[in-house]
Amino acid sequence: MLLIYLFYFLVITLLTFLTYAYDKWAARRGHWRISERTLHLLSLIGGWVGALFAQQLLRHKTIKQPFQRLFWCTIILNLAFVVALSFELV
Repeated sequence: MLLIYLFYFLVITLLTFLTYAYDKWAARRGHWRISERTLHLLSLIGGWVGALFAQQLLRHKTIKQPFQRLFWCTIILNLAFVVALSFELV
């Protein structure tokens, strides 16, 4: 079961990073963008590590404070879920 969780985590992390990278690319070229709702949803379902790396490496979505507040809430929710799973509360 742990391997399934790890595989999921790696896939969603990579998908989230690539989504941020595409959004940064689109922003520079004036193309269609990925909605902030989608970026937050990806973080919420486990892609927050990919989002964090993308934000730092690509310098994307690091300034907007409303976005950052909600992003950090998704991280807290993820960590709470992991802690709950580790204690078999969920």
